[in-house]
Amino acid sequence: MFMKKINIGLIGYGFMGRAHSNAFRKAGNFFDLGCEPVLKTVCGREESKVKAFAQKWGYESHETDWRKLVARPDIDLVDIACPNDMHKDIALAAAKAGKMIMCEKPLSMNGPEGLKMVQAVEKAGVPNTVWYNYRRVPAVTLAKQLIDEGKLGRIFHYRAKFLQDWTISKELPQGGAGLWRLDVKVAGSGVTGDLLAHCIDTALWLNGSFDKVNAMTETFIKERKHNLTGKVEKVGIDDACAFLARFKNGSLATFESTRYARGHKALYTFEINGENASIFWDLHDLHRLQYFDHRDEGRVRGWRSIHVSDGDHPYMGNWWVPGLQIGYEHSFVHQFADFISGAVKGKPISPTFRDALETQLVCDAVLKSARSQKWEKVPVAK
Repeated sequence: MFMKKINIGLIGYGFMGRAHSNAFRKAGNFFDLGCEPVLKTVCGREESKVKAFAQKWGYESHETDWRKLVARPDIDLVDIACPNDMHKDIALAAAKAGKMIMCEKPLSMNGPEGLKMVQAVEKAGVPNTVWYNYRRVPAVTLAKQLIDEGKLGRIFHYRAKFLQDWTISKELPQGGAGLWRLDVKVAGSGVTGDLLAHCIDTALWLNGSFDKVNAMTETFIKERKHNLTGKVEKVGIDDACAFLARFKNGSLATFESTRYARGHKALYTFEINGENASIFWDLHDLHRLQYFDHRDEGRVRGWRSIHVSDGDHPYMGNWWVPGLQIGYEHSFVHQFADFISGAVKGKPISPTFRDALETQLVCDAVLKSARSQKWEKVPVAK
């Protein structure tokens, strides 16, 4: 049977470029996509490096100007995997050119930028999504199913944290390849947009919209040498952020992120407490969902560890036999498979740009609250 080819143009070849490329290569082996993904071209600013990346990952060609990639008639899907300050311009151009768009998180530098991106893709009518991949960890998807089925009942509490420790040294510079996340002009914010954005997106998906937030942030090292200028410059990003939140469903929440938690490389956890049951998930043990149901018989009531690897668990029927787990990289495979399958059928999949704009507006409100030292309402996306 003839299978339509979807030609992919990737912009950016760093960590996320590798994660996305792996998804492009693997998805069709395990999922019925309805089309054939083709790694057509990859774009990066350094000719030698992007050429080497193209050869290693099997891209047919490479570019050094993203505008040329977007303009190419043989590109169907533009994947934005470059620093945050480039997302808007690339997305606007890709939408105008009628391309499908996948964009790394966060959607944009701020809400107003994000709104322009939403308006562009909706006007063009092109399929779009943002790579909030943790939604598609099978255990997290199972948590969504349990909540939607009413297993937890009314939700009282949501708590999440994302802890790292890689920026503690004051000798670490800011800016340039690999360290652009420490440069506010490129990243937009620090841990709020980088780490908490993941926590916020998951929370929106599982628990609904935010009402208001009350936040505090800290930049522990105030100045760092900038790799591009060679000068010691002020650090503009937040090294740590903690905030309280009220959801529109009445539940209370705490969120925390930092890059100064010695001993933690990527500790992302969330716990949800409802009137009937509670759930807990840990990225370090991502194939398990901890579940407590108060309706169990008292003698055997307690937390149970659900090993999410059976064929009736989300996504797992496409992988191995029951009992054999999958990992972090598979969440990207799942998102790409869902996106392409949806595009073929004319069905949008979340998170769309509009969904991701809601996350961006929460991030904006968090940073505004940290400045005002007051509760701030989360704006409604228009």
